[in-house]
Amino acid sequence: MRKLVDWFVKSGPVLWGSLAAIVTAGMLTMSVVDIEPGMAAVRINNFTGRAEAVTQPGWTTRIPYMHSVYLLDASPQTFKMEGDTDSGPLHVRELTVRASDGSNFHFDDTTIIFQLKPEDATIAVRDSGTGDRFQSWLKPYSRAILRDEFGRESTIAVSDPTTYAEATNRAKDRLNEVFANHGIVVTQLVTPRPKFNAAYEAAIEKRNALGNQQQVIRSDLDRAGTERERRLAVVDQEQNNEIQQRRASLESDLARAISGQAQSRREVDSFRIEKIAEGQAALSASTAKAEQLKGELNAKYVAKKAEIDAFRNQPVQKVMQRLGERLEGVTIHIDPYADDATPSRVRYEESRP
Repeated sequence: MRKLVDWFVKSGPVLWGSLAAIVTAGMLTMSVVDIEPGMAAVRINNFTGRAEAVTQPGWTTRIPYMHSVYLLDASPQTFKMEGDTDSGPLHVRELTVRASDGSNFHFDDTTIIFQLKPEDATIAVRDSGTGDRFQSWLKPYSRAILRDEFGRESTIAVSDPTTYAEATNRAKDRLNEVFANHGIVVTQLVTPRPKFNAAYEAAIEKRNALGNQQQVIRSDLDRAGTERERRLAVVDQEQNNEIQQRRASLESDLARAISGQAQSRREVDSFRIEKIAEGQAALSASTAKAEQLKGELNAKYVAKKAEIDAFRNQPVQKVMQRLGERLEGVTIHIDPYADDATPSRVRYEESRP
């Protein structure tokens, strides 16, 4: 016993230092929490009840007994609906839907990719509890919302890829609207082509085959339309070229005609000027000749008038002499005759040689 006491006395400082180091290390370990990438944490003040979300990975501090830190998985996770039985919170049986026309169809494998929103980690803890308990909301909400949205469509409509995609988008929007109250976000909703009974599947395959034929016919029509447009463009181009050539030829002919017309007009103008000059010269000559003849006629008129005046003033004997001179060599026969038994006058005829 004495030896034990002596040992404690000799090794007391070292022992107490080691104990202090162990206690300090323990306190540090309890005061620090490591948040890995893809994780989120909620730090709760146990005295005030205040909760805060820690979204950045790395070390976060806490005061022992004063703070509680809960880690949650915030990485993308998968919720699947396939098979005939439920095998876990994230794996349930396949989705069966009743269409608006009363028929049933199902999806072999429906996948919802979701994750916890790190900034809403406090909502998930208060609403569902710690750990992965927030995943419990996937099962009831997902099946109900998917059945509701796909059930709005008829069997024919849901087999149409366009309508099918619209229903998928509606379902995703409703899931996010509901899960936002639980700190969950759906990033992707993957649903395969719906399955029907054998007879309806055969009808769908036949319709798809007819649709493919329709697409081929439509493609052929589009190609024929394109070829028609191309040929029309070629014809239009050829016609435009021909029109341009004819227009150029007509414009050339028009230019030659205008040039010939101008030349003819110049020749006509020259001929007209020449003829006008000749006419004016002839007119001047004729006018001069007319004036000359007029003078000559006036002179003769004056002479004749003077002669007549002179003859008029001569005695009768002289006039008879002149008349005799004019009638020289002329024989006059006078034969009296009567038209009736009691002639009232005597007529005679002048006989001329």
